[in-house]
Amino acid sequence: MRLILLFIAANLFFCAGARAIQTTDTARKQVDSFRNVALDKQSIELQRLKTKHEADSLREQQLKQQIQALRSTDNLKKESLARELSALRSADSVRLAQQKRRVDSLRSIVKGFPVKPFLDTLFIVYSKQGSFTAGERAEAVEARIRKLEDNFRFTPDSLQLVSSESTTDLVYGGNLIIAVSEQDALWMNKTRAQLAAQYKMIIGRAVVSYQQQTSWQTLLKEAGLALLVIITLIVVIYLINRLFKKLNTWITSLNGTWINGVRIRNYELLNSTQETGFIVSAVRIIKWIVILIAVYLALPVLFGIFPWTRDISAQLLNYITGPIKKILAAIWGYMPNFFTIAILVIVFRYVLRFLRFLKNEIEGGALRIPGFYADWASPTYQIIRVLVLAFMLIVIFPYMPGSDSPIFKGVSVFVGVLFTFGSAGALGNLVAGLVLTYMRAFRIGDRVKIGEVSGDIIERTLLVTRIRTTKNEIISIPNSTVMNSHTVNYSSDAPEKGLILYTTVTVGYDIAWRQVYDLLTKAAHRTELIEKEPAPFVLQLSLDDYYITYQLNTYTKHPNRQAVIYTRLYENVQDVFIEAGIELMSPHFYALRDGHEINIPKQFRKADASRAGIKVDLNNKRDKI
Repeated sequence: MRLILLFIAANLFFCAGARAIQTTDTARKQVDSFRNVALDKQSIELQRLKTKHEADSLREQQLKQQIQALRSTDNLKKESLARELSALRSADSVRLAQQKRRVDSLRSIVKGFPVKPFLDTLFIVYSKQGSFTAGERAEAVEARIRKLEDNFRFTPDSLQLVSSESTTDLVYGGNLIIAVSEQDALWMNKTRAQLAAQYKMIIGRAVVSYQQQTSWQTLLKEAGLALLVIITLIVVIYLINRLFKKLNTWITSLNGTWINGVRIRNYELLNSTQETGFIVSAVRIIKWIVILIAVYLALPVLFGIFPWTRDISAQLLNYITGPIKKILAAIWGYMPNFFTIAILVIVFRYVLRFLRFLKNEIEGGALRIPGFYADWASPTYQIIRVLVLAFMLIVIFPYMPGSDSPIFKGVSVFVGVLFTFGSAGALGNLVAGLVLTYMRAFRIGDRVKIGEVSGDIIERTLLVTRIRTTKNEIISIPNSTVMNSHTVNYSSDAPEKGLILYTTVTVGYDIAWRQVYDLLTKAAHRTELIEKEPAPFVLQLSLDDYYITYQLNTYTKHPNRQAVIYTRLYENVQDVFIEAGIELMSPHFYALRDGHEINIPKQFRKADASRAGIKVDLNNKRDKI
């Protein structure tokens, strides 16, 4: 089963490869077809110019003959023919210049078919000949020149030029190498004879040079050079290994001396052993990179020795030099935009510094703006800073590399969509945070109650508000929730007017209310952190069935210590009532005083604190049942 699957996979692979090759060949043929059509059109245009030039030349000869045939007395006729001849020569000169410019521009636009039998391009074919297209002519000429290379008796002088009515043929031993036509001469801005002589010289030199390069003597020299390159590469790799081995030994010896680990404040990111291992690994990677670079640089030298592989050598070098040239050209072309961005960044940086200076001055009280509170300075600075940075990015964006590319724009739109749909709740909290900032509902350190949560404000951001409760719990409340809840601030007026802390007690009707007032006031004065002024005061809240409800109100300027103040106040209230021998009726109860003990701790009872019981005399008839 595995063999079958392997066979199927191999078959699919080779079929795909054949299909890819076929597709490539088809695409190449289509491109060649388009090039041939374009060359034919341009050749027709050049032929039209050539025909016009020939007609003008013929007319020029006729005018010269007419001028010579006229008598000396026909001066008017001679002047007329001379003017026509001068105009014809001027027009022909302009047409020749136009034809030259036309050919130069066409050669830069329309690509011909190179003839390169030995890798280097000898010349380019632009025009067709008979039924042969320009591409087919180039391939045929390449094949004929390669046959010349196999003939060791070849000499450049053995190439012959044979002229005919329409072409000038370059032949060797009776075999045609290339037929130069008028169309070829037009494309090269030469006469047919000049172009044929040039091709003869180029082909003769190329064949002789290639024969010399592929001779046994040359091949032996090239093999020796290749062996020398390989030996040099092996020696270089050996020296690189030795150098990096010594470098690793030296790095290891620095463990505990120069290499003491990596610390970020109190956190040890890497100890000395880990740092040494990291450096050694990095050096090992660098070693292999250097070896690969040495091998890669040696390959073009090695392939450049032999004529058959020089094209590969050029490609390998181009793989390095091509990207480097493009990168350097891109960097050089980007320099104006880079300096523009640098200047913009510097300007906006100093703008932010100026804004931060204003913020510090307002917070420190040196700068006062009517209606603008000092605690608004920091959040306002943060808001303006974000807006300034956003504006800076908008200004810089057109100067960034690739900002005009569709991919860059698509990614920007995608990030914007993600931010829009993914931050709906966050934006609501952000807006609520801004509103809370300028509402001044609370500040850092205030004792507040938000909904059912009470505690001190320890952090306020644009997204959340954090509260520390009296049980040392950290509660994070989204700002949108804070906006939708009622907030009680115990600290806003406490430093100036004081916060009223109150408690209620119930005392029986048998105790005078003035005495209760005095006792409660006394308890308030005993309590620490309770202000003497304004003085504590007592309110009667209700007259109930068995007792009176009193409320003690006290002032404090320490709202963050409410729990401690309440505890001390409750303790002092109990103490003063116990000292006075008065029972607190909270929780209220109903008791029949039949001799039971009073509800005061024994150690604080007075000698006469016992209650008289109910006496029953059985001898008294009225007490009998």
